[in-house]
Amino acid sequence: MGTDEAKWMTPMLVDSLTLAFPIHIKSYMPTWEEIPEEYRKPVVYNKFGPAKWLRFQNDWFMNGFEDMKIAPKEGINPQIAIKHLAMIQKSFEPKHQHKVAAVAYLASLWFEDVVYTVRQEKS
Repeated sequence: MGTDEAKWMTPMLVDSLTLAFPIHIKSYMPTWEEIPEEYRKPVVYNKFGPAKWLRFQNDWFMNGFEDMKIAPKEGINPQIAIKHLAMIQKSFEPKHQHKVAAVAYLASLWFEDVVYTVRQEKS
């Protein structure tokens, strides 16, 4: 594990105001260069590795979840981790591609697994 990865191994507390109005969030996410390349390039979604977490980010961003069960890694508080990721998802900065890669990468560091149902539009 490199030094860059070590500093992202634990999610940060996010207060309600920052969650509601996520600005100046760069201190809450790795720089583009700190994110491993496999999270920064488009992939074919599958159930393994970076693609799994990129699909998780995309499903969350595009539709949201009906039900989600998280298996956090040892020492990770899942509520703090989800709040941290949600703040990044909701922010207007930086570029979308950076947020996608950051959420997927951080989720891979903090969770063993996640199972969810994508929210369906009601007709």
